[in-house]
Amino acid sequence: MSLSSEIALRRTFAIVSHPDAGKTTLTEKFLWYGKVIREAGHVRAKANKSYTVSDWMKIEQQRGISVSSSVLNFPFEGCYFNLVDTPGHQDFCEDTYRALTAVDAALVLIDSVNGVEKQTVKLMDVCRMRHTPIITFINKMDLDGRDVLDLLDEIEKILQIQTCPFTLPIGYGKLFKGVYSIADNTFNTFSKEDGKQEILQMSGADDPKLVELCGEEYIKEFKNRYDVATQAMDPFDREKYLTGKQCPVFFGSAVNNFGVRQLLNAFANIAPPPAPRESDTRVVEPTENAFSAFIFKIQANMDPRHRDRTAFLRICSGSFERGNKVLHCRTGREIRLAAPTSFLAQDKEVIDKAYAGDIVGINDPGIFNIGDTLTEGEKFKFSGIPDFAPEFFARVTLLNPLKSKQLGKGLAQLSEEGATQLFSALSSAFPVIGVVGELQFDVLKHRLENEYGAEVQLDKISVFCARWISGEQKRQEDFAKEYKGDCLQDKHGSLVCLFPNEYRLNLAVKNYSELGFSKVS
Repeated sequence: MSLSSEIALRRTFAIVSHPDAGKTTLTEKFLWYGKVIREAGHVRAKANKSYTVSDWMKIEQQRGISVSSSVLNFPFEGCYFNLVDTPGHQDFCEDTYRALTAVDAALVLIDSVNGVEKQTVKLMDVCRMRHTPIITFINKMDLDGRDVLDLLDEIEKILQIQTCPFTLPIGYGKLFKGVYSIADNTFNTFSKEDGKQEILQMSGADDPKLVELCGEEYIKEFKNRYDVATQAMDPFDREKYLTGKQCPVFFGSAVNNFGVRQLLNAFANIAPPPAPRESDTRVVEPTENAFSAFIFKIQANMDPRHRDRTAFLRICSGSFERGNKVLHCRTGREIRLAAPTSFLAQDKEVIDKAYAGDIVGINDPGIFNIGDTLTEGEKFKFSGIPDFAPEFFARVTLLNPLKSKQLGKGLAQLSEEGATQLFSALSSAFPVIGVVGELQFDVLKHRLENEYGAEVQLDKISVFCARWISGEQKRQEDFAKEYKGDCLQDKHGSLVCLFPNEYRLNLAVKNYSELGFSKVS
């Protein structure tokens, strides 16, 4: 098969939603359809059941939430899917934002009971900023949720995107009868009692068989929705979809594996193959022969027995074979990609070849940073990998002084993943960590103890805001002397000040007007 044909089969997308909308459950069903797992585990598994595949960290299994993006590769209907299951919780949003830079499309999951929620709005803003094509799945139709037309109206108003229903439900909650496909006039029947599903061909929305199956009252309500969807709403426009202005909408129940196959079929048929990527010198086309890629995530200890570090690579152009040498553009070093791997969460499989659109893992001996570009020789940098300023800070106290080596290694490796940032204080020997969301403190504490054997106490620092200080070296030294108790150095040696209140910030800006006070490094 030619390079362009292989690339055309790739579908690389992320699932984004508010917490508890059913994202991890839906991911499990996708994997089941891709025949890579035999049984889809539930998020809150019983003692004798399997945990979900994508939530692989112990803390994720204990709390029933995703705290780190998980990469999953699987085949379906002749296509090859690279799926990024992202955290929904706002305290882990920077991991989701970075994941969105590595995908070509997104699936937005909405809970039919709660409608559009706060975190979905934030994630949608990122998708809109990047013009990411969106498909929406309205989940939990087997529960007593909101009116269907109200949900579609809310998506349009709050998420500012035109909706185009591909399917419509008949009934909902305990009286949910199934989903009607507008595109091919089929009715997918739903039975919660025995889990049986049937796909029945209909002559159209007026087919009398629908009344026989569902009852006159439900069909009357469905017909009203159908008329609005087909007459009052715009038909599907592929160009609008590809530019993020219109989203196809599907209905179903992930936990009952209902409506999921239609959703996957739609991704195979309408989601875009790998798109061109901007770099600091030119636009890189996916079908170029020369290999190029960027690192969007680093994960330590995916296999705790080996203390490994994995860099997640999004291939942007060409292909590469196992053992190929590539240029690490930031350092100018030549690196051999000895054992590239595909993923099923933390389970890895060494692969021999990968193509543009694929997300693969490579072993990181400690040389990679998030945002690094790898090429076959040309020197450039892919743009658009965001960096985030921490909002919460804490001093780290080691409870067992004999474990200082383990603490140092743990803090260094976990900060390189990007979720936490490590600082050294000018006025004390205690390291300081900064995070975007407070729950990251719990994750860090848990991982330091369980993965590195370093038990710590985290003492939060009261901070109004953090500012990176720039300008003439002598004036920076003067500033650091006066504000020593509030000053830190980041991993690059840059000066950072944690201002305890607005008054101290305004005074510093006034007294050191020649220095820069930036919100990011």
